[in-house]
Amino acid sequence: MKTLIVTGKEVKEILTPALACETVERAFRAHGLGEADMPPKSYLIFPEGDLRSMPAYLHGQGFDMAGIKSVNVHTGNAAKGLPTVMALVVLVDPGTGFPLAVMDGTVLTSLRTGAAGAVAAKFLSREDAAVAGFVGCGVQARTQLACLLEVRKIEKIRVWRYPPGDSLAPRFCRWARRAHGLDAVMSEDIDAVTEGADIVVTTTPTRQPLVRSVSPGTHINAIGADAAGKQEIFTSLVKRAKIVIDDWSQASHSGEINIPVSRGDLTEKDVYGALGEIVAGRKRGRRSRKEITLFDSTGLAVQDVSCAEVVYRALKEKDKVRGVRFF
Repeated sequence: MKTLIVTGKEVKEILTPALACETVERAFRAHGLGEADMPPKSYLIFPEGDLRSMPAYLHGQGFDMAGIKSVNVHTGNAAKGLPTVMALVVLVDPGTGFPLAVMDGTVLTSLRTGAAGAVAAKFLSREDAAVAGFVGCGVQARTQLACLLEVRKIEKIRVWRYPPGDSLAPRFCRWARRAHGLDAVMSEDIDAVTEGADIVVTTTPTRQPLVRSVSPGTHINAIGADAAGKQEIFTSLVKRAKIVIDDWSQASHSGEINIPVSRGDLTEKDVYGALGEIVAGRKRGRRSRKEITLFDSTGLAVQDVSCAEVVYRALKEKDKVRGVRFF
C-alpha cells in the first residue's frame, strides 16, 4: 500500500476558498460537539523561530481521519529566500495507523486560517457587513479576504500602510481591486482603518498592541498572535468585546489574549465561549448590532486534518496520484 505525496499546487487546485470555509465550519462543529480529539499544540523554541506539532482525530460531521501537522514560524526567513511558514501534514488511518498521505501544509495552513476567520465572521459579524479594515497585508491577509468574501458581501476595504512608503499595502490594494473588484483605500492612520469598519482583520506578528479603537458593532478577527508574547489589540479594547476563542488552552498560552491572561487582566470567565460551541448551536453568536465581538484565532489541528482529508479523498478519485511505499 502506498502513501500519497501531495504538493502545494495540488492542494490549491482542490481546496478553494469556498470548500475551505465549508470544511472548516464542519470541523468547528465537530470540535464543539466533542466529535474530535485534539491535544494542545506543542512548541519547540529556537533562537530564530519555532516548530509546532499539531495532532488531531476527527470522528464526526462526515470526517473519519487522524493526522498531525508540523509547522514552523521563522520571521526572518524572507531574507534567506524561504517562506516564514512551512508545513507538512501526515494523514493517518485511524483504524490501522497507516500513513495515508504526506501533504504540503503551507498552502493548506493559509487557506484553513482564512476559512476560520470567515466562519467566525459568519457567526459573529453583522449580516450586512460591507466594509473591512485590514491591519497587516501579507499572504494571510489575502486568504482572509478571499474567504471572507464567501460569507459576507464586502464592498470596500481599508488597509493600514505601515511603515509609510511600504510596498505591501499598495500591492494588496491592487490585488483586491483586480481579483475581487473591491474599492480599496490605504491610510497611514490606523484609527482611520479600524474605526467605522464592520469587520477588522489583524494579521501581524507584532509584540506591541496596534489596534486601540473600533466602532460599536464591529467584529474583529485577531489572527496574528500565534505565540506567547504576541498581541495586536490593546487590552482595553479586548475587555470591551465579547471574546470568542478557538481553544482555551491555546488562546491563553499563545493567542491574542495570552498577555492579558498572563498579567491577570483576563481570566477564563471573561471569555464568552469557543467558536465550535457557537457553530454547533450550543451558544448564540452575535446578540445585538452594537456589540463588539472578537475572535481569537490560534489555529486548530482539526482545521488542518479536516482540510487535508478533503484534499486526500478528492485525489484518491484521480488515476494519476504519486505515492511511495514506506512499509
